[in-house]
Amino acid sequence: MITPRDRVLGRIADHLAALRPGHPLRVAVDGITASGKTTLARELTAAVVARGRPAAHLSMDGFHNPRVVRHRQGRDSADGYYADAYDFASFARLVLEPLGPGGDRRYRQRIIDLASDTAIDEPPVTAAEDMVLVVDGSFLQRELTWDEVVFVDTPFEVARERGTRRDAELLGGLEQAGRAFDQRYHAASRRYLTEVEPARRATIVLSNEDIANPVLRRIGALRIDPDHYLARPRNSSGD
Repeated sequence: MITPRDRVLGRIADHLAALRPGHPLRVAVDGITASGKTTLARELTAAVVARGRPAAHLSMDGFHNPRVVRHRQGRDSADGYYADAYDFASFARLVLEPLGPGGDRRYRQRIIDLASDTAIDEPPVTAAEDMVLVVDGSFLQRELTWDEVVFVDTPFEVARERGTRRDAELLGGLEQAGRAFDQRYHAASRRYLTEVEPARRATIVLSNEDIANPVLRRIGALRIDPDHYLARPRNSSGD
């Protein structure tokens, strides 16, 4: 049975599979922390492959800075997360540029193992000329250039509930996880929304508040219900 989510993801996958810029298509899946970016990126990758187009999924988890850099402004610092979490310069040099116009299509899949905080020097892989690379991560429109951007629009209170449950064990319990989201992850996300306006700049905007019933707000030049597509902080006792 085809679900409402299948239909929406299929429409996005059809759009991406039809784009042929003359080099691998570089697609960002952007959004606030715990908005559902990674799950969506994996689903979109599979949907593009199902349409006969080679595709690969890459997570920005593999392009974090070392822990000593990530936490140099403090473990709970929102500014530190915003400025220091990711090595965007290396990602651009090792992934986006090789896959862009005139690139040799040889790209790196990761440079660090996040769990062990260990640098990784793996050989590059070669992308097919018509490959679609789907990348999930935070702050992806701050200083990087993409061919397409999917913004995953999820209310802060919904993302907080998902994220604290997901990360409770990693962060020492629900209370500690909630504090981390309030003080670091979502505080940085609010700054990103204010400074960059990522939903406005994205080529595709998807409301992911209800995972089973996502709503496509904009795709390409077509805007759907434009008064409601922007991600905004919503009032919540948890925030």
